[in-house]
Amino acid sequence: MIYRNDRFLRGGDHTSFIEQGYAAVRFTEMNENYYHQHQNVRLENGIQYGDLPEFMDYEYLRKNTAMNLSNLANLSKAPAMPEEVKIETRRLSNYSFITWSAPKTGKVKGYYILIRETTSPVWQKKIFTTEKSYQLPFSKDNYFFAVQSVNESGNESLPVIPIPGR
Repeated sequence: MIYRNDRFLRGGDHTSFIEQGYAAVRFTEMNENYYHQHQNVRLENGIQYGDLPEFMDYEYLRKNTAMNLSNLANLSKAPAMPEEVKIETRRLSNYSFITWSAPKTGKVKGYYILIRETTSPVWQKKIFTTEKSYQLPFSKDNYFFAVQSVNESGNESLPVIPIPGR
């Protein structure tokens, strides 16, 4: 996983979704072949340039398609994301107070609060609650937080990172 919107000097289909506020992920081959990508189709000095069907890795495409479908199927089972997720920023404290509203659609059993240190790329702690607010014994300066909705079957929504609120 690369935590960057895209590679330098290129763009992907996911960018327009991100710009509209949707979660989006880009799947790409790590080692690009610049003869066949970002080129006009042409034969030059015995080298074939361009994005042509004979250069497509169909097995790679199959695996990525299967992964996308699996993720979409899992997300379709989950409730909608919590709304109006906010973190209180009026005062300095070693505690963090987060509030949110229930999603407008989907049955919710409760919520997971996700926690990770600012230096970690993965969530490190997960707290379950049925409330719509929670005071965490962790400083908002040293941790990232997010809130997920969860249903009776244990399916989780996408996490929502809180915005500063009062």
